[in-house]
Amino acid sequence: MEKPYNLAERFRAHFGEGARFYRAPGRVNLIGEHTDYNDGFVLPAAINFHCWLAVSPRVDTQLVIRSDDFDQTRQVDLSDNTLRPSQTWSDYPLGVAAHLGKAGYQLRGANVLIHGEVPIGAGLSSSAAIEVASACAFLDIAGCRVDRVQLAQLCQKAENEFVGARCGIMDQFVSLHGRAGHALLLDCRSLQYELVPIPDSVKLVICNTMVKHELATGEYNRRRAECEEAVRCLSAVLPGIRALRDVNPEQLEKHRGVLPDTVWRRAHHVISENARVLQAVAALRGGNIKAFGKAMAASHESLRDFYQVSCSELDVMVQIANQQKGTYGARMTGGGFGGCTVNLVDAQRAEEFQRQIAHAYEQATGLTPQIYICSAADGAGAAMPEIRLKATR
Repeated sequence: MEKPYNLAERFRAHFGEGARFYRAPGRVNLIGEHTDYNDGFVLPAAINFHCWLAVSPRVDTQLVIRSDDFDQTRQVDLSDNTLRPSQTWSDYPLGVAAHLGKAGYQLRGANVLIHGEVPIGAGLSSSAAIEVASACAFLDIAGCRVDRVQLAQLCQKAENEFVGARCGIMDQFVSLHGRAGHALLLDCRSLQYELVPIPDSVKLVICNTMVKHELATGEYNRRRAECEEAVRCLSAVLPGIRALRDVNPEQLEKHRGVLPDTVWRRAHHVISENARVLQAVAALRGGNIKAFGKAMAASHESLRDFYQVSCSELDVMVQIANQQKGTYGARMTGGGFGGCTVNLVDAQRAEEFQRQIAHAYEQATGLTPQIYICSAADGAGAAMPEIRLKATR
């Protein structure tokens, strides 16, 4: 059995005493996929897998960032206004530091140790977790306070412009605003949000397919461009629309002829998915878990057939999940082309589900999946020192 990872001990080994501790959760999106960058609706939940930072201030302007997960250290000078990405893990915290500086926040030099529990490349937003944890830490030791909505926007901007991934606002927002026992309904245009209780009778079970196809990043950006093309084409017949959020299903069908077929498929998914999110929230609030599960199933089918971001491994995982007792709903979650599925499962059957689906998936694909039984968690903040963390590597 692996020895638990102790963040405080590891920080002392690298940097000495004086650390402060911070954490930010990953997230799973229950429904509302690829709607966030279309000004739509999403229903994520923060999960009890976190990125952890131990940080101590320095007397100079050097930012020394160590990742034990990658066994690497990066050092930069915060007074250098020409920070450039290196196409490595360090771009996420450094991008946050760079954009906080551009926004006028006077950051201090610091020693930083990062430890991630959120599986990388699984669609659970390890990138937003490291961005948000870094932002909270950098601002706190500098004595700065930032509104959490603004902070989510700054972290998103860092990922868009410094890292180069054109993500929407959802991941950073829920990492900051999540609450234990709740999903979060977010309007990605207004950034208004509501907390929606998740019944104690169900568990969120996340199934990692253990694949991430190489075309994922390029295809993600392509889908976003196709949505933008749909808006341009539809603007000719629907003046005033700003995003696919502004188009209803009847309008899309009426004006289908102005769109290339592939672009119509992308728009069809986004517009129908927005409606599914609101239907799913109404079902959850009404205690109708079966209706919520049906919305999850319809979401996966749309992502597979219209948005075309699923893959054979995700489809197999969903198919197996739907055969298990106690499953209310199953769908791919995240950007697609691998990563994870999210499953809404009867709490009393969650461990049985975990065993059965792991065995069946391995039999079907030859891959050994990782299955996580999760709870909705609180958003980012300072953490208690000397926290002992379960080893994840």
